[in-house]
Amino acid sequence: MNADLPPSSATNGREENAFRSAVLRGLGVFLPPLLTVVIFFWIFGTVYDYVLEPVETVTRRILVYALADVREDPDLQQTVENIDGFPYRRTSDDSYVPLNVFETVMHQDGRVAAQRMTGEGLYERYVQIRFLKPQYVIPAFLVLFILMLYLVGRFLGARLGRFMWYRVEGGIARVPMVRKVYSSVKQVTDFMFSKQDLQFTRVVAVEYPRKNTWTLAFVTGESLLDIREKAGEPILAVLVPTSPLPMTGFTTTVLKSECIDLNMTVEEAIEYIVSCGVVVPPHQFHTDNPTPESESPIFRPQTKPQVADAGAARSEQPAALPAADKRQDGNGNLADHARHADSSPSKNK
Repeated sequence: MNADLPPSSATNGREENAFRSAVLRGLGVFLPPLLTVVIFFWIFGTVYDYVLEPVETVTRRILVYALADVREDPDLQQTVENIDGFPYRRTSDDSYVPLNVFETVMHQDGRVAAQRMTGEGLYERYVQIRFLKPQYVIPAFLVLFILMLYLVGRFLGARLGRFMWYRVEGGIARVPMVRKVYSSVKQVTDFMFSKQDLQFTRVVAVEYPRKNTWTLAFVTGESLLDIREKAGEPILAVLVPTSPLPMTGFTTTVLKSECIDLNMTVEEAIEYIVSCGVVVPPHQFHTDNPTPESESPIFRPQTKPQVADAGAARSEQPAALPAADKRQDGNGNLADHARHADSSPSKNK
């Protein structure tokens, strides 16, 4: 069919295919680091919006409450007044703040923006400029957040901490609407951060979607007691991920006897699923020439049984004789009449 196309069309088709291949190759190289950066920015933005920003707001209000020096006097009419020997600047709500506070905000945001702020607003902005600079606040808050998580974890690891936390969870379980949401979230977090590696890091193969078709799955637990009693044998709850996004999939219950435990880590299984079976762990490679130690009956060449007696004798004879030379005597044995024909003249002699 390509032979019927003019040379220019064939050349354009090859150039288009080469262009498409180059674009896809570049996308394959560029997309993984881009997605990695996007995911880290999303995590940082979530922590900042729900943790750092509320803490910064509370800290700023505490500092404003401790440092604010806002004066209100209806007798004062000038833009700059001398109060207690210090210059004060009039604000938009007719209150007065120290002149150095007003000038600090004015140099940072401009005169117009500073003139529109109230006395409390000027002090909040002043505290943010002077004491809560982002290049210092964000690293400090991250360190304090990690330290807080460490201390909470140590406290809950002690007997007193566990007792107190159980009491708190008991109180949450009594709230009608909250307990359902909290219970679901707690199960997910326990699954993600639990130290029970044996229970949550096993990789197995299950027969899905039909017999003799194997799919990788992650063991998540021992499923439900009612199913176990009905099955009459141990069962497993497994998560069957999908390619190429292993974070999606479905949960099912299978018989433990019908699962194959795989010599793979969770990371190796995820790489295998994401690559659609292309990336295989080194110890799971197939070998064309297995060593005698690792040779199994499946890969062992089948040897033919030794043929004895008459069978071996027949296998050593010529494949066939001419039809004219074969005769059958009364006992049912084949006789080589050609040989008798050759020997008969000698007898006659």
